[in-house]
Amino acid sequence: ANGWSGYFNNALTAMGMPLPEMLTKSPDLGGLINLPATTIILILMGMLIIGIKQSSQLNAAMVFVKLLTITVFVAIATFNVNPTNWHPFMPFGWFETLPDGKTTGVLAGASMVFFAYVGFDAVSTAAEEAKNPQRDVPIAIISALGICTVIYIIVSGLLTGIVPYSSLNVSSPVAHSLQLLGYNWASALVSTGVIAGLTTVMLVLYYGLTRIIFAMSRDGLLSPFFAEVNPKTQTPVRVIVMTGVIMAIGAGLFPLGALAELVNIGTLAAFVLVCFGVIVLRIRQPNLHRPFKTPLNPVFPILGMLSCGALMAFLPHSTWLRFIVWITIGLIIYFTYSIRHSKLAQKD
Repeated sequence: ANGWSGYFNNALTAMGMPLPEMLTKSPDLGGLINLPATTIILILMGMLIIGIKQSSQLNAAMVFVKLLTITVFVAIATFNVNPTNWHPFMPFGWFETLPDGKTTGVLAGASMVFFAYVGFDAVSTAAEEAKNPQRDVPIAIISALGICTVIYIIVSGLLTGIVPYSSLNVSSPVAHSLQLLGYNWASALVSTGVIAGLTTVMLVLYYGLTRIIFAMSRDGLLSPFFAEVNPKTQTPVRVIVMTGVIMAIGAGLFPLGALAELVNIGTLAAFVLVCFGVIVLRIRQPNLHRPFKTPLNPVFPILGMLSCGALMAFLPHSTWLRFIVWITIGLIIYFTYSIRHSKLAQKD
């Protein structure tokens, strides 16, 4: 939401209608509240309350705009690459911890950019609404990862090839690079596409979060209060509203960097636990029905744990402190409520 706010304000500025800085920055950055970030979360909350069918139609339209934007950028950038911009190819090396505790280098960047892959796991949360989840969900996850990886490599390679990397430390680097090349019309199109793209990302992540909490509540890990579904829209309105309000407050009051780092380390930790759980379930419940079976077990899960754990290690110390606080809160909830109300534990 914070990144969306930056592009949205840039678009307003280009039209001569900039918002006051006090309404576009968090208190830590000298503002009052990031109003666009808060507003877009509340809008998405309304969309999810209406229902997934209507939301998916709008999501499909925004995905089309995003793909058009990528196509235009790639077409222009391909003919404007300056190979000298790729030298040196790794100006900050692999990894280094600075005196102020911040990290730099390729591995530190990878631990931050990993946020771009967060959305793929949300595909699994829509399994109950898929026509053929046994076939569709694995294909969707693997396809999403593969296609997005190829797109990320192409766009980032071209982006650093058309302008020096030092000029990309701005809130809208792709649009800014096109402006430097003189393609103002393409810059405006890219800004529109990025806004649409970030909107689809937020919608998917928000949807996945509500379904995860709903499933946990239904399985007894959280209060049954969150398992109620609106009879008209067939959506978990209570979960949508609760999470939406919390996210809107966080997006409005906290800076982008701190939020991104906390989301990254939490997601990476969750992936480590998922990989570990795959190994444990294969041993403890070998006869469990598995519509999709992980190949080369435990090789892939072990590689997943090692890679995610390595990326976590390259995050700043301050992020680790926040992560420990959140983990502690989660463990308190689990051992005081979840472990005693888990339906799976009661069945065993």
